[in-house]
Amino acid sequence: MAWGRWWQVAAALLLMWATVGTAQAAAPVTLGGGSGIIFDDGSTCTLTTIGFDGSGQLVGFTAGHCAVAGAGVSAEADQEAGSVGTVAFTSTDLDYAVIRFDAGLVNPVNYVGSTSITGVGLPAQFPAVACKEGRTTGQTCGLVYGDVFGGANWTLTQICVIVGDSGAPVVVGSTLVAIVNGYVAVPCVGPQVGANFTRILDDVNSRGGPGVGFHPI
Repeated sequence: MAWGRWWQVAAALLLMWATVGTAQAAAPVTLGGGSGIIFDDGSTCTLTTIGFDGSGQLVGFTAGHCAVAGAGVSAEADQEAGSVGTVAFTSTDLDYAVIRFDAGLVNPVNYVGSTSITGVGLPAQFPAVACKEGRTTGQTCGLVYGDVFGGANWTLTQICVIVGDSGAPVVVGSTLVAIVNGYVAVPCVGPQVGANFTRILDDVNSRGGPGVGFHPI
């Protein structure tokens, strides 16, 4: 082989080695309670919380009306990363969904924006003040009206929510007490209604599957 040709081949092989050697896997996306998430059909909601269930699986929650079981989930802030999880189950009764995340693709955190989640607590009661962290309206706070419907499933608050805030965590301090499911009559003005998170966990634990024994990050 001519020397000129030999050096061309050697240089090409060196370039290939350098390219392979410096290639890096995509960084995990960061998700926590209050992060925006996008589903296969393009709908956008808010992640309630993220953590591990009793089997060590990384799971999260959002509102059940956001997507159907089997739908892929991506992070709104890093859509180029593609799907990082799948909706494992949806409840029409309590309007919540369990998401199974790929732990290798997600960096779970317990804070988003101005909201931190350090634990799960019993439903808030009047006249407490609760706050939510939504992907559309950020953190907003308001008076808790409590369980005005009876049945211990739902809590009403005077928290501003609009489209896209569905699934947002409702906290008192840093304690997760409910999720955002909707509003009564007028967006941001009408009372917000949300399922109590301890009731959701009771339902998950009685049903079995992903999410059983959940605890937030």
